[in-house]
Amino acid sequence: MHQVFSMKELGNISYFLGISIHGSPSSGYFLSQQKYAQDILTKAGLSDCKPCSSPLAVKPTSQPHSTAPYSNPTLYRSLVGALQYLTITRPDLSLAVNQCCQHMHAPTNGHFSAVKRLLRFVKGTLHHGLQFSPSTFDVHAFSDSNWAGDVLDRKSTSGYCIFLGSNLISWSAKKQATVSRSSTEAEYRALAHTTAELTWILMLLHDLDIPLPTLPILWCDNVSAIALANNPVFHSRSKHIEVDCHFIRDKVLAKQLHLQYIPTTDQLADIFTKPLSVGRFSYLKSKLMEFHHPISLSGPDKISPIPDNQDSCSITPPADAHTVSPPSVS
Repeated sequence: MHQVFSMKELGNISYFLGISIHGSPSSGYFLSQQKYAQDILTKAGLSDCKPCSSPLAVKPTSQPHSTAPYSNPTLYRSLVGALQYLTITRPDLSLAVNQCCQHMHAPTNGHFSAVKRLLRFVKGTLHHGLQFSPSTFDVHAFSDSNWAGDVLDRKSTSGYCIFLGSNLISWSAKKQATVSRSSTEAEYRALAHTTAELTWILMLLHDLDIPLPTLPILWCDNVSAIALANNPVFHSRSKHIEVDCHFIRDKVLAKQLHLQYIPTTDQLADIFTKPLSVGRFSYLKSKLMEFHHPISLSGPDKISPIPDNQDSCSITPPADAHTVSPPSVS
């Protein structure tokens, strides 16, 4: 790289664009955004709030005036935009942030209550982040969907996570653009999105001259979708998803991808598609992220202990709240 670009060595990285990086010869790198997350809480006036155990409620409750327009939509958009940047090291927030982003144009009091719950969850997990450890170059992907999960327009939500060895390198939670008429169709659209991301990652590894020791495996918990990918015969019920079918099937026939079944209980992408119980959410999160933050005695990300007992907080932000935005590079 020195031969091609004008560069200079700045030493080991420790803090970049709001992301704290802690390196260890034995355990690899730990990435977190604790300071950035604390800034978001300060802006929202929730620095001393009581943490909660999950970012989304499994059964949302309807509160009085929850459908009334929120009085400060600018604050709502600013907080949600900041939370989007936080998902760089917090894949467990992806689904909740995606749902909040769907109401940017006209947020209600109920929508802001959902943001408040999300921030309370962030408060209790400031020290969580991603761990990148020495591993193999095996590629594994998990794909899932929540069929007709949106009660307003009945569109499905796609979710995937991709691992390079034991390290999580890509993930997504996104509402599908069209309504799926069956769970198989919803799963197949999710498979198509995951396959597209896998194709890009494989091309990148190829450009970096990194050979793969094994064929990439895509795990899916829908037997019908797997059968459709391996069956060269189309029928009337699958014509409307024929494009996605051809895309995935070409990859399978070219032996660039291997589809395998995985039970729903072991489907890691479940965390990106639907609200889960606290136990289920905690279990899947433990498969994606690290819970322990290396102790640092210096630098901008110095850890402060989180009190065990927190008082309930008000959703009213302070008058001098500043705008939280991703750090810029000068």
